[in-house]
Amino acid sequence: MTRELIIQPDAEADISQAFDWYEAQVPGLGSEFLLVLDAAFNSILRNHLIYPEVHKIVRRALTRRFPFAVFFIVEEARVVVLSVFHVKRNPDEWKHRL
Repeated sequence: MTRELIIQPDAEADISQAFDWYEAQVPGLGSEFLLVLDAAFNSILRNHLIYPEVHKIVRRALTRRFPFAVFFIVEEARVVVLSVFHVKRNPDEWKHRL
């Protein structure tokens, strides 16, 4: 069954901020971040069960190369991304997005 990927507005803002920061550091690095994030999203859609539940029904996928975690929930027909969160931030901050 193919699920639809839904990225919540807060998660889109997380992605945009990270992209802008990486692009400011090294031109092109933001685009690499987006490619890594796209790979994480595809992995989640292929097999969400490999990612641990970290809070109630929320699962977490860690990205490669960049220190970010994707927090998401799985519904019958879709995967909802709640946050794309830098792992050095307080982990309780994303929980208000539930």
